[in-house]
Amino acid sequence: MINILIAGFQHETNTFAPIKTTMAEFEKSDSWPGLLLGSAVISGTKKTSLPLAGFVAEAQKDEKIQLLPTVWASAEPAAHVTTEAFETITNIILESVSKRSNLHGIYLDLHGAMVTELYQDGEGEILRRLRNIVGPDFPISVSLDLHANLTQEMVDHATSITIFRSYPHLDMAETGARAFHSLLHFIKGGQIFSAFRQAPFLIPVHAQHTSVTPFKEVYSSVVEIGPAPLCWAEFAAGFPPADIYDAGPSFLVYSQTPEAAKDIADQLLEKLISLESQLDMRLLQPNDAIAEAKRISFAKGKPVVIADVQDNPGGGGMSDTTGVLHALISESAQGVILGMLNDPRAAKEAHHHGVHGEFNCTLGGEYGPSSPPFSGRFKVENLSNGCFKFGGEMYAGIVADTGPTAVLRLLDCSADICVVVSSKRCQCLDKAIFTHVGINPSEKKIIVVKSTIHFRADFEPISARILNAVAPGHLPCQLENVTYRYLRPGVRI
Repeated sequence: MINILIAGFQHETNTFAPIKTTMAEFEKSDSWPGLLLGSAVISGTKKTSLPLAGFVAEAQKDEKIQLLPTVWASAEPAAHVTTEAFETITNIILESVSKRSNLHGIYLDLHGAMVTELYQDGEGEILRRLRNIVGPDFPISVSLDLHANLTQEMVDHATSITIFRSYPHLDMAETGARAFHSLLHFIKGGQIFSAFRQAPFLIPVHAQHTSVTPFKEVYSSVVEIGPAPLCWAEFAAGFPPADIYDAGPSFLVYSQTPEAAKDIADQLLEKLISLESQLDMRLLQPNDAIAEAKRISFAKGKPVVIADVQDNPGGGGMSDTTGVLHALISESAQGVILGMLNDPRAAKEAHHHGVHGEFNCTLGGEYGPSSPPFSGRFKVENLSNGCFKFGGEMYAGIVADTGPTAVLRLLDCSADICVVVSSKRCQCLDKAIFTHVGINPSEKKIIVVKSTIHFRADFEPISARILNAVAPGHLPCQLENVTYRYLRPGVRI
């Protein structure tokens, strides 16, 4: 038997977010499962789109593979992972490895943009500690998110790394499967050389959509490198809301000779640099986006999606800003749904009054920035316990837990707006966020989502157009306005 220890520890750290990520955040379920231990690592992620699920599904096709699950943990993006949380989860992994004398390989389902209170490179520190236990030649395979801020330490300590190639992330399980095949290659004695290159500029998250130029061309070039596991390439678009030395896009190439790896990496970097001017950085002010959405929706007879890109909880936003909401009211927008706005107090009040109940409250704006709460009167249109199945391609198979959730209709104003209010942060990347509370988004004129790119997979097919709005939020997309303290010298913003 080939014994492979598997574990996962994921966090996308936005160092500009207002709250740190504690152990409690890893323990609770939200849009992904809560902390899983032992056999629950496999059973709790089975038939989901997660990388670990893809690794497991591929490994279980081989009767000679025995998987030894230890822990899987993920928390909604926010600021730095606390030392307690980092040490607790990392030590579960390290102790499991230390107790096993019959291991042939290790697979880690990581993110690649974890920043802790003590370490800018959380994943690099985990891998460094692992290497101290297993030695320099032991096979360690890692899968990372497309938004990884790849570092030399990660590259040096992982035998192989695979990275998502789509944003929205529709190939997470596939990336885990590739991680399995690369690991098996090295367990059987395969050799490889790597080359790592970092780009000299940052790319804002809203400009990283992989189905359009220039990312479409970049990833086409990456995919053409092969065949894996003898030779392959990976590209990480980076996560610029992490103020660290190694933030930004990077390429990682594996090949049979160091010269070949270096040549391929240089060519890929040169191509990315040549396409820099084609990056789509456009952002509309909320009132302009709403006016454009009205015009297009009327002309096309289909809803227009407005993305509140800087308040995306999937990138560390608090999902409670009201900049777009205030603009919708000032523009007397009609047929609008907005989701999800995170406000546990408003959701609790709605559940207290029940469906059809009316009440006054302030909504959102607890964390800012520059986005005051909206004070008004609301009618409760529907209620939910917040547990529902995602139906879109990206999160299919995963059960959400957004806590007590409510649909609130704004009263006493000329606008026609319903807001889906949650008790836990959850990125609006799936139509189920609306349909599970009785709303058909296809019948609306304007759909406002607190998301940046992920929503496109499920919402683009029903929309006439997608518009990116730039309201205040904690996920910075206008990088020229960001003050970086730790970013390496010479990187263009």
